[in-house]
Amino acid sequence: MCGHSGTARQYKKVLERDAGELAIRRLEEAVRLIRAATTGRKRRGLRHDDADDVTGTAATDDAIGFNPLPLLRALHGNGAVVAVMGQVAGIMHGSRELTGDLDLLWDGDRRQASALAAAFAAAGARLADPEGRPLPCEPTAFGGAKVLFRSTLASGDCCTPALPWGDLPIAGILARCRVATARDGLVIRYLDRADLIRMRRAAGRPKDLRRASELETLAATG
Repeated sequence: MCGHSGTARQYKKVLERDAGELAIRRLEEAVRLIRAATTGRKRRGLRHDDADDVTGTAATDDAIGFNPLPLLRALHGNGAVVAVMGQVAGIMHGSRELTGDLDLLWDGDRRQASALAAAFAAAGARLADPEGRPLPCEPTAFGGAKVLFRSTLASGDCCTPALPWGDLPIAGILARCRVATARDGLVIRYLDRADLIRMRRAAGRPKDLRRASELETLAATG
């Protein structure tokens, strides 16, 4: 019986590892598709926070050359424990819609502030508060509920459970996140599909409802 249990645990670990590698390969493929789709696109002065509620950030200037992987590597390399949410997480679950921003979630524990600051600095990011006022790329910047960031290849929001999330159990959602590990050791945490769907439904914008339906279809078919 013990041998059977051990084999089952090993098999589960293999499945989880394969799923994690697939999630990262999906993101890498999306980065290639974004680069191809935005090469030669003229800038219109639209940032990701100017995106409409239907098309999303893929139509903004921030999608041009969008690649969240260098920043995610910097976060992992500096020991910052964050989870990817939003459409980048959706892509890691198999969504075919492209995006132009990176949404991050962390637990708000101030002991992580130094690691976060080091990671964003390594990626050459500029930070701002929710009103757009510049913040120094230092641990003190992470004392609020949300920080805006802009780096060469990826811009977005870095949020904590302290934001007004309504009735969404954000701490639990963060605790249930998936963990993907690439062959080179890169670790990316990303929201569980069911939690991502719940967040999409709660947001209720046309793009969110469309993407929630896509994820539900993916869940039903495999």
